[in-house]
Amino acid sequence: MLTKQHCGPFTHKYRMFFSAATEELDSYFPIKPECQADVPKTRFKARVGKTLSPRRWHAAFSEDGHLDIAGVLRRIQRGGIHPTIKGVVWEFLLGCFDPNSTFEERNEVRQKRREQYVKWKDECQKLTSVVGSGKIITSPIISDDGQPIQDPSNSCSTPYDNGALSSVVTLDQRVIQWKLSLHQIGLDVVRTDRALVFYENEANQAKLWDVLAVYVWMDNDIGYVQGMNDICSPMVILLEHEADAFWCFERAMRRLRENFRSNASSMGVQTQLGTLAQIIKAIDPKLHQHLEELDGGEYLFAIRMLMVLFRREFSFVDGLYLWEVMWAMEYNPNIYSLYEESSDPNSSRTNKNDEAKVNRKMLKQYGKFERKNVQTGWKDQRGALAVFLAASVLETKNKRLLKEAQGLDDVVQILGEITGNLDAKKALHEALKIHKKYLKAKKP
Repeated sequence: MLTKQHCGPFTHKYRMFFSAATEELDSYFPIKPECQADVPKTRFKARVGKTLSPRRWHAAFSEDGHLDIAGVLRRIQRGGIHPTIKGVVWEFLLGCFDPNSTFEERNEVRQKRREQYVKWKDECQKLTSVVGSGKIITSPIISDDGQPIQDPSNSCSTPYDNGALSSVVTLDQRVIQWKLSLHQIGLDVVRTDRALVFYENEANQAKLWDVLAVYVWMDNDIGYVQGMNDICSPMVILLEHEADAFWCFERAMRRLRENFRSNASSMGVQTQLGTLAQIIKAIDPKLHQHLEELDGGEYLFAIRMLMVLFRREFSFVDGLYLWEVMWAMEYNPNIYSLYEESSDPNSSRTNKNDEAKVNRKMLKQYGKFERKNVQTGWKDQRGALAVFLAASVLETKNKRLLKEAQGLDDVVQILGEITGNLDAKKALHEALKIHKKYLKAKKP
C-alpha cells in the first residue's frame, strides 16, 4: 500500500476500505437529521469489481509513482470512485497532476502550489483580516465607491480591518470589486450544502469562504458568480488541506469559468445553451421546433443544469459520482501540460495538439467521450459532456414536453420534476448515445 505521502492527505476515515459490495455511502457525508426528508435519495452504490477502490487505486501506481491512468479511467467509468479516495483521484482527473510524473515530482508540485496559495491568501489578508480568521463576511464592507462600511450585525465578530481603506485612500478597481464580492460569497456559503453535517462547523464554512475569496482575487477577470460555491464545496469537503482544495477547484474552473462570464447583454453559459439547441435540433427536430414555438429556443430553462453541473438535481453522493464519471469520460492526457503551459485561467478546457496522429495505445488514455471526439476530429470547445447530459434529460421528457408543455412555465415545471428522480448512470449512458448520434448527424 502506498504511504500517506504518496497518496495525499488522509484522515482516519479515508483509510477505510469496502465493507460490503453495496455499502451505504451517505454515512461518509452525513445529513442533518432534520434535513433527511428533504434531500434526494442516493442511488449510487460502491460495487466491488466496478467502483475504483483504495486497493485498486494504490495498485495503479508503479514503484516510483507513475499512474496507469488508462486502467483508472476504465474503472471510474464503470462504477465511480470510493469516497475514501475521491479527493486524490479528482486531482488527476482535473489536471492537477501528470499521471506520468513520480511521487517525488508531484510532492514538489504540491508544495509549490501550497506556497503560491499562501502568497495569494496573504495578499487578501492584507486587504481584510477576516480572510483566514475562521470567520466569514455576509454584509457589505465597502460601498460601491470604495468607502468602508461598519456593520455590527455581520457574522464576523471582530471589527473589519479594511487596510488602506482606513486612510480613505483611492483603491484600484480590482480591490474594490473584490471587496464588494466578499459578502456575496458569504451569503452563498451559508446556503451551500446546508443539509450536510460538515457545514455545521463554522470553521468549514470559513474554509469554503477563504478558498472562494482567494480564487476571486486571483481570477479577477470573471469575479464571483453565484454557483461557484456549489462547484467548490465538494473540493473543500474531500481535500483536507485548504490549498489542495483551492487548486482542485481552480482546475475545475478551467472547464467552467466561461459559463460564469457575463456582461450587460449576455451570459457566458449561452454559448453552451446554443450548442444544446443545435444538438436537439439535429437529433429531435420535432422537440426543438416545439420549444421554439413556446419561445424557448434559447434553452434558458437549462441554465442551472450547466452552471452547476447538475448539483441541484441529485443527492450529494450522486452528484459527486456524476462529476467524476463525466471527468473520466472527458479526460485528455494532455490536460496537465496544457494547463501548466499557461498560468492564465483562460487556457481552454480541451486545447489540443495535433491529435490526428494519436496511436491506439495513446487513445486508451483518453476518456470514452473525448476519445470519440479525437477519432471523429470533432473539436467544438462548447460541446462538453454536460451539454449532452442536458440533451439526454430533455429526451427523457420528450413525450411530456410535446404533449403537455403549452408555455415555458410548463417546460420548467416538467424539467423540475427530475430533481431526485434522475439515475446518473442511465443519464450518462443516454448522453453518450446522443453524442454518437449527433456526431453522425454532423458528418458531411
